Amino acid sequence: MLKSIIFFIASLVIFFAGLILYGMVLNLREVTLSEALAEKHMSYMTNVHLLIDRRNYKLDLYSDTVLVKSYRAVFGRNNNGLRRPSLESQITPVGSYQICEIDTISGYHKFLRLNFPNYKDITEAYKAGMITEREYETFYDELEAGGCAKSAGKKFPRIGIHGTGRLNFIFKNLPFTFNWTNGSVAVSNENIDEIYSVIKPGTEVDIKN
Repeated sequence: MLKSIIFFIASLVIFFAGLILYGMVLNLREVTLSEALAEKHMSYMTNVHLLIDRRNYKLDLYSDTVLVKSYRAVFGRNNNGLRRPSLESQITPVGSYQICEIDTISGYHKFLRLNFPNYKDITEAYKAGMITEREYETFYDELEAGGCAKSAGKKFPRIGIHGTGRLNFIFKNLPFTFNWTNGSVAVSNENIDEIYSVIKPGTEVDIKN
C-alpha cells in the first residue's frame, strides 16, 4: 500500500515537472517587446491601447493600428458565463475601459486597475436593482471626476490587469491555460512589466468575449 502511494506521488511529480519543462521550452520562442518593435522597424509606440480576447486567451498590445505583440492571458474563474460581473461572479467584464490606477507594489507584482464599473456598468446595475439610486449617483460622480469609481468596492470586484506574483515561475510555464482570477486579466510578471512600460492612466482597454 505504501509503495503504491509513493509510486503515485512520484508519478505526479514527474508529470508536473514534465509539464513545466515543456512550458519552459515553449516560452523560449517568445520575443521581448523591444524585439517585437525592432521586427516592425519601430523605435517607439504611439496611441497605445490593449485589446483583450477572452475566448482566445490573449492580450494584444497595439501602437495605433499596428499589432506589436500578443500575450497569453487568463481570466475570471467563471468566465464561461455572460452574467453581469459582481463581487461573487468572478467573471471578467466585457466592454471598453481605461486604466485608471497603477499599483506597483501589488501582491500580483503590478496591478493596472480598470475603470470598472464604467458608466454602462453602473447604468445596467441600477436598472437590474443591483445598486441603489444613491449608489449610482456616487459612482457616477466619481467617474465624472476622472479615474476609478473607488466607492464601488462593496458592490463590484476590483478589476485590472496584473501579474502572477510569487507563483510566476509555475504559472508562466504551464503549457495550458486555465482561469483563476476574481475577474481580472492575468499575465506573467515579465509580461506585465512590458505592458507597464508603455501604458499610462487613460490607456484604452477593450475586452471582447
